[in-house]
Amino acid sequence: MLRRRFLSGSVAGPLCYRVALGGSIYPKEWFQAGIIPAPAGSAAWPAHREALIAWRRDARRRLKYDGSLYGKPEFAWVQSSFACCFLMMCDEMFHDHREGRYEVDRWVDEGIREFGGYDSVVLWHAYPRIGLDQRNQFDFYRDMPGGLAGLRKVAEAFQARGVRVYIDYNPWDTGTRREPLSDMDTIAAVVEAIGADGVFLDTMNRGGPEFRAKLDAVRRGVVLESENTLPLENVHDHHMSWAQGFEDSGAPGVLRNKWFERRHMQHQIRRWNHDHTGELQAAWMNGSGMMVWENVFGSWVGWSPRDRSILRSMLPIQRRYSALFAGEGWTPLVPTGMPDVHAGLWEGDGLRLWTLVNRSQEPREGMALRVSGGGGIRCFDLIRGREVEAGALTASIRPRGIAAFLAASGTLGGDFERFLSEQAMLDARADFRAESPTREALLRAPAPGRFRGSVPAEMAEVRGATYEMVVEYRIRETGFYTGREYIPDHGYRLPSGRAMSRLGRVARTVTLKRYAIDLTPVTNAQFKDFLARSAYRPKHPENFLKHWREGAVPPGMEEHPVVWVDLDDARAYAAWAGKRLPTEEEWQYAAQGPDGLRYPWGNEIRPGVMNNGETGGLTPVKAFPAGRSPFGCYDMCGNAWEWTESERSDGRTRFAMIRGGSYFQAKGSSWYMDGGPQPCNFAAKFLLMWPGLDRCSTIGFRCAADLEG
Repeated sequence: MLRRRFLSGSVAGPLCYRVALGGSIYPKEWFQAGIIPAPAGSAAWPAHREALIAWRRDARRRLKYDGSLYGKPEFAWVQSSFACCFLMMCDEMFHDHREGRYEVDRWVDEGIREFGGYDSVVLWHAYPRIGLDQRNQFDFYRDMPGGLAGLRKVAEAFQARGVRVYIDYNPWDTGTRREPLSDMDTIAAVVEAIGADGVFLDTMNRGGPEFRAKLDAVRRGVVLESENTLPLENVHDHHMSWAQGFEDSGAPGVLRNKWFERRHMQHQIRRWNHDHTGELQAAWMNGSGMMVWENVFGSWVGWSPRDRSILRSMLPIQRRYSALFAGEGWTPLVPTGMPDVHAGLWEGDGLRLWTLVNRSQEPREGMALRVSGGGGIRCFDLIRGREVEAGALTASIRPRGIAAFLAASGTLGGDFERFLSEQAMLDARADFRAESPTREALLRAPAPGRFRGSVPAEMAEVRGATYEMVVEYRIRETGFYTGREYIPDHGYRLPSGRAMSRLGRVARTVTLKRYAIDLTPVTNAQFKDFLARSAYRPKHPENFLKHWREGAVPPGMEEHPVVWVDLDDARAYAAWAGKRLPTEEEWQYAAQGPDGLRYPWGNEIRPGVMNNGETGGLTPVKAFPAGRSPFGCYDMCGNAWEWTESERSDGRTRFAMIRGGSYFQAKGSSWYMDGGPQPCNFAAKFLLMWPGLDRCSTIGFRCAADLEG
């Protein structure tokens, strides 16, 4: 028996393994890690490839692997689904909140222009908004514009453009309203209603066997894609998985699941990176895909021109030769004649395709590969879009860039010349500036106030002041005012929840003019009077005053704060009343007073001074007189969150800051939005989309007015 010992170096540290031909022994990391690292020196590559081949054979034998599901015609689309877009449905480029319509064609066209087009999209819906009230993750889909029927039209519009559609499943959502059916059955029902092509398994490394059966029963060809590293045992019925945060070796490693099952599609993703060349190179060298994600839950992490250019050049090649990248003719780590340049080879149907990456920050030029020109072989530089002479293939690769060569002895296809021409145009357009674009969240100008000479009834006077305003917020992926406060390091791990338990602080000096603020939140009775005396009817009535019955306030709730109103509903009431909404600065100062109290009544939590949820619902606005602020304002902690005039937009994400907390708190996961009563200086960033979703059972408002002098 021939035994060999090798030492493989990787960025994660040395990895020792032994290969005993006829009875192989492998490191457990090969079964557990997302990527199998490569040896540092090219002398070890032949033996490394030999070990990979033996490992794959033995792993498939050990698992009694059956890949027949990949061969079903309804899943044929998987092997060419290279570019997946993570789409926040509240993104202003996707949903026009002014017109109340989805902009599918606009989104697809922008994707083609900037990234080379998408093969699939994840319709992301609930997080980071979920948990503010009892609505569960499925309710968020139902409350999207047009409901599930509207989303079906969205899916059909994407599919008509060749883009597959995924819905999202959040297994951690256990502290909101429960469905009458199981999560699995509800997911299947949503998939059927929307006509979705896949389910993204948020925070999961796999779904249970019942997933596959339930999906197959409602729609053929629906894939499961896990976020966390998919175990080998589940590759057979999970056609896709994320390659999230994988640490590659100096020489390109091999994606374990892709090596194990060549038809499996993985999407490289490091959502907080401003440099995506590592992910792009891993995808290129593994014949696998990329996740495009710039609007990260309200934080803007834009792709650089360089990374966009690389992806635009990659995708047409991957799609055209998807059968090669899903086939058995894969040879990783083929030697090249250039320092810091690595290559892989893909063979089949008379074609040989080499994918190359430049690991250096400097350009590389020179002889890359040597290919014999015998037998009528023609060679092409697929990135530059031109034919080259066989023999010594010369490459010119930009810093951190890629290259591709094709050697063909057979037919190239009738559209091959057009394909080459389009590649040449993409290359001519390439922009290798590495700076990521930024966006500035601008504050919407508040409505002009109407000055009053005296303080109106049921309002408190607040004299002008200059004070140091310190705002606390939960450190979450949404960021805060700029959307850039929270970019975690590469070692960040959300499942622990520890990172999202920390508070951030923003301080600034604020000067306030004399103003008045309502002593209480606006009540149901007051809002009823507004509707009776005005002609106000919202343009989009979905979920407007959802808790009322046939236009009437429920008995006993007349003095409860009005909820199920959005920011524009609140503005309309304020304008009718000759008032306006308070700014964040005004709201906070009225709540904490000149001494900067932590809570309206003092610096410590006390029983009996607020609605913290004991009754399970809202309470009358004057139910807790002992909890009034220094200016006499009621209900500024607990009961219901309150809108403030704080709307901002960076052109992609609209948001407002809500204040005060509420009686409701979703429990069981750190992913939920903040709930329960909150300190005076605490603000929660609320992503805005459209009225039907923005109206909540836990958000009300109070008004302010300008005073002369």
